[in-house]
Amino acid sequence: MTTYAQPLVTDDHRSSVPGGADRWKLGAGPTLLPHRQLDRSGAPKVSLEEISLSYKTSSGERLLALDQIDLKVSPGEFLCIVGPSGCGKSTLLHLIAGLHHPTSGKVLVDDKVVDSPGTDRILIFQELGLFPWLKVGENVEFGMKMKGLSRAERREKTEYYLRLVHLSQFKGSYTHQLSGGMRQRVALARALATEPDVLLMDEPFAALDAQTRDLLHDELERIWAETGRTIIFVTHNVREAVRLGDRVVLLTFRPGRVKREFQIELPRPRHLEDVTVAQTAGEILGELREEINRSLEVEYHDGVKPHVVPGVEA
Repeated sequence: MTTYAQPLVTDDHRSSVPGGADRWKLGAGPTLLPHRQLDRSGAPKVSLEEISLSYKTSSGERLLALDQIDLKVSPGEFLCIVGPSGCGKSTLLHLIAGLHHPTSGKVLVDDKVVDSPGTDRILIFQELGLFPWLKVGENVEFGMKMKGLSRAERREKTEYYLRLVHLSQFKGSYTHQLSGGMRQRVALARALATEPDVLLMDEPFAALDAQTRDLLHDELERIWAETGRTIIFVTHNVREAVRLGDRVVLLTFRPGRVKREFQIELPRPRHLEDVTVAQTAGEILGELREEINRSLEVEYHDGVKPHVVPGVEA
């Protein structure tokens, strides 16, 4: 028998804590994160080599969505991808996850070509895909169960990752009893519990209020620092990208190409209200506006056709 007596649980018990570095005192992380030197001299964790993707439109033409993307992601790097709507940001994540295949080029993880989904790469969507009929702990266990882990090992890992996202006391709750931010943390714990090498995140915080989003930025940064996972994070929010990323990659409007890469050398932890974050985001936004203007011209000017690939068969 399912009961609905429990009220919606929120993160408000944390809201009275001042912003800035003091928020780190609430979690397992330090008040200052150590500076992490990425080793870019060795083999990349993820490589995109001359990736292009086209597909057939309703009119029968082939639309070029991505064009000659070359990108390397170092082990343990936090890479953020920004660009105007329709530039192929999410599509890149789907290619890395093995959900789609490029028209040309190849995706490699640890120098192995990606041709199908795998547990070494986990994609977290904005729509979390949690199972409402399962309790929090059961949601976290699900991926491990599919991998064939023993019950004892599943329980041990579930306890560990729920502690990591500060949700141990809600193991027996249903997801509808939690706030949006807490459900995001359940999805993160479920993804981490399968222990992927690469965590792919597709605008996971876009639908959250500003206060919850800021807290989850802190949580994600702490977890990334503790686990050493490679994270590729897609967002429309340039300041969010600067706040989180070691590097920000800006894509052009369709067809998506790498327009510019920005190394983010700011100390951690960062916060959205930091002047240095705002200044760096302003530089990126200046170049992003050019691509947004291009997208608006295509959207609103009659007679402007999308870029099509001549001579490509459906």
